[in-house]
Amino acid sequence: MRHYILILLTALLAVMTSCHSNEANYKAAYDKAMQKHQEGIGQEAFDKIQAEARKYTEVVNGDSVRLLRMYANVALDSTSVAKRFNVVVASFKQQFNAQTMRDRLRKEEGFPSYILFGGRDRKYFVVVKAFDEKDVAVAFIKGLDTHMKMPVLEPIPWILEKL
Repeated sequence: MRHYILILLTALLAVMTSCHSNEANYKAAYDKAMQKHQEGIGQEAFDKIQAEARKYTEVVNGDSVRLLRMYANVALDSTSVAKRFNVVVASFKQQFNAQTMRDRLRKEEGFPSYILFGGRDRKYFVVVKAFDEKDVAVAFIKGLDTHMKMPVLEPIPWILEKL
């Protein structure tokens, strides 16, 4: 009887530890989704989309940074947390995914992150930190690798200037 209980507990432990998701699983799923998205539109159209995204690059103090100006509202947090220049590290179509990323940034990294909602695509933008001055936000992005251990989901972090 003890032998069966031991086998059952071992099997249960194996199942519980194998279901643990990690950063590598998230990255693999993201890469697979991006590849599937890219396959549906063709390489030429994908290149045009990427070029359009790079069009919003601005040079600040000798550093190139992607800067988008848009109307956006704070979602699920106090509106007092938002500032003019917001460093965005991820964007999602679903609120739940943005909340999960925001919570991880707060818990694991210690950032006062929050979510902005807006834009033409009506997306949720996860902001890692916000600033009143553009050059300070650019300096933060430049040193983001030293401040943050978690990988950034966007190709590069960018600045959302809240109008």
